[in-house]
Amino acid sequence: MKKTLCFYFQIHQPVRLRRYRFFDIGKRHDYFDEYVNRSTIRRIAERCYLPMNHLIMDLIKRYGTNFKVSFSISGSALEQFALHAPEVIESFQELAKTGCVEFLAETYAHSLASLSDTDEFERQVRRHAAKMEELFGQKPVTLRNSSLIYSDQIGERVAAMGFESMLTDGAKHVLGWKSPNFVYTNVMNPRLKLLLKNSRLSDDLTLRFSDHSWHEWPLTADKYARWLKDSTRDSEIVNLFMNYETFGENQLAETGIFEFMRSLPEYIFSTTDFEFLTPGEAVKKHQPVAPLHVPYPISWADEEKDITGWLGNELQNEAFEELFKIQPKVEALNDPELNEDYSRLQASDHFYYMRTKLFSDNDYHRYVSPYETPYEAFINYMNVLSDFIARVEDMEKMRNIASDNITEEEKSPEKKKRAPRAKNEGSAAKTTKR
Repeated sequence: MKKTLCFYFQIHQPVRLRRYRFFDIGKRHDYFDEYVNRSTIRRIAERCYLPMNHLIMDLIKRYGTNFKVSFSISGSALEQFALHAPEVIESFQELAKTGCVEFLAETYAHSLASLSDTDEFERQVRRHAAKMEELFGQKPVTLRNSSLIYSDQIGERVAAMGFESMLTDGAKHVLGWKSPNFVYTNVMNPRLKLLLKNSRLSDDLTLRFSDHSWHEWPLTADKYARWLKDSTRDSEIVNLFMNYETFGENQLAETGIFEFMRSLPEYIFSTTDFEFLTPGEAVKKHQPVAPLHVPYPISWADEEKDITGWLGNELQNEAFEELFKIQPKVEALNDPELNEDYSRLQASDHFYYMRTKLFSDNDYHRYVSPYETPYEAFINYMNVLSDFIARVEDMEKMRNIASDNITEEEKSPEKKKRAPRAKNEGSAAKTTKR
């Protein structure tokens, strides 16, 4: 039986906040920096999304159904594509028509909602899945949570929603001696199959490809194909999960990353026994080898592969608690403007900017943050959140007052029926007197 190579790409862009000061609270509710959002989307579309989609289409035309990939695209990214780069959505729709691309479900806003005790996680996933059907004609069967965040409890929840499989990281502290190159199951509901990221081989592209100090630089397609072949001598599948922005944005075109990807399938087909499959196909082909016990949430971030990049200090935890404390009220009000702002405020990026821990790749993360310090990120976010919470509470009060003003006659159907007769009788009496 052929070995499986599963390529998955994440595409996410947060709706970035403008600088929102304390004195703006209660005075203005335009939280987002439209200029920065537009310019960022246009830049990355031209560097990454459009040329890489064109490259993948060329590979599909060349190899047909032998070449397959998968994507998850956050709702916030799709909304910004629609506003600032609609041709990006059109290019993904063309890829969808080939039948060689699987679109995965995720949280609509690239949210941390799965770590809260609210129903927001399921609401966002369903909203995102509906968007995938609307835009790409696919009902997702595979879920990828924000930054591959996963635990036994999250997996059980995902299984209950009807998904067949889920992606997460092959974290060493979870796997122990086991290999990420097999299919596993959720320990609480074995119907949910798990595909695990091969971190070393994925990070060779995302982090090390252009690093001249790396002892394996330069990385060529034939060398990488050999590594893939060697990695599965005693296993079945290699899952390469990465940010799509790796191509052209994080690893610039000058590094040769596009040429590498264009030539890689040729070496895969000519020197290995791999076949390209999507996640949905991979879990149908391979039988799970064991349940995977993950009592505490893991992710694909940092060396620790945990959630401390988002919820590792008091600033982050306070912002997270305040954000999800207001969720039941936002859901009850169901106001379109509040819903949109609430969704955008959930993007995990806002919390990542508040991190204070150090990373092995700290220089890169400092580069992508628009703030000078984590504290500055916290203050800006909490100013926005304070105004948003005040709006929610004001709307709730207004609706309660409106409800209290309903008269007993309006509440009681019987009184409403009698009231017109009394009024008519009075009018008739006055007419007779005249």
